[in-house]
Amino acid sequence: MTQVYKHEVKYYECDRMGVTHHSNYIRFMEESRIDWMDQLGYGYERMEAEGIVSPVVAISCNYKRTTTFKDVIEIEVKVAEMTELKLSFSYTMRVGGAVVCTATSTHCFLEAGRPVRLSERFPELYAAIVGVM
Repeated sequence: MTQVYKHEVKYYECDRMGVTHHSNYIRFMEESRIDWMDQLGYGYERMEAEGIVSPVVAISCNYKRTTTFKDVIEIEVKVAEMTELKLSFSYTMRVGGAVVCTATSTHCFLEAGRPVRLSERFPELYAAIVGVM
């Protein structure tokens, strides 16, 4: 499942040069990933209610072009890789069709602070993710 999430750059997300500060792209990734999980039918609220947390274990961003206040960034989110213990997403961010950033994030799954095999402990979520790859 590839999904596009839209984020309009806020004034406070820009630096003194009027350019979106690089750290905000990580937040945009999180916003779009949470929306992706909601669309999957297994949002973060549900995961946490069932005892799962999914922290970031790796992240990378490649900035291609700057964005500025009021730009609408279209963020394409999709599963890049899935294992029993980790899930990686890829993100392609565009403004007006031009790629402004490409990125990836990798997450593990924990219950009570310990890694879990998603397919064993939460087979419904595992099947839902595998089903959209």
